Amino acid sequence: MNNEIILPKKRTIGATEVVNFPELGWYDVPARVDTGAATSSIHCSKVKIVEKNGRPHLSFFLDVQKGAPREAFSVVDFTEKTVKNSFGHAEKRYVIKTLIVVSGRKIRTQFSLADRRRMKFPVLLGRKLLKGRFVVDVS
Repeated sequence: MNNEIILPKKRTIGATEVVNFPELGWYDVPARVDTGAATSSIHCSKVKIVEKNGRPHLSFFLDVQKGAPREAFSVVDFTEKTVKNSFGHAEKRYVIKTLIVVSGRKIRTQFSLADRRRMKFPVLLGRKLLKGRFVVDVS
C-alpha cells in the first residue's frame, strides 16, 4: 500500500500577472506579485460603511481606469484589520473575500481594500494567496 501524499502541482507565475475577478465583473486586471507582502490588496476608492436594512454594508468603487465596472459594490462579509503598508506603517483597512482567477486557478481569498492609485498595478498578490499554489519566476 502506497501512503504517499500527492500535492497539487504548483504553477509558475511571473512578477506580474493578468487576473480576473468574476464576482466583481472585473477582467484582465494587471496584478503585481509581491512575495514580501503577507496579504493581497486591491485598489478601491470611496470606501465607507453604509446601513442597509439595519445591517452594516461596506461600499466601495474599484479602479475604473483599469477597466473595472463603474458601479459601487456593497458587501456584508467584511472585517477590519491592521496591516503594514508599503512604507512599513501600520494602518487600518477593510478586508473582503472574493474569487480571483490567477493563471487559470480559481481561489477564494482575502483582499485588503487600499488606495493604490499611485501604483502601476491596481492589484497586489501577497504570500497568503501564493503559498502552496504558485512558484514565482521573476525572469
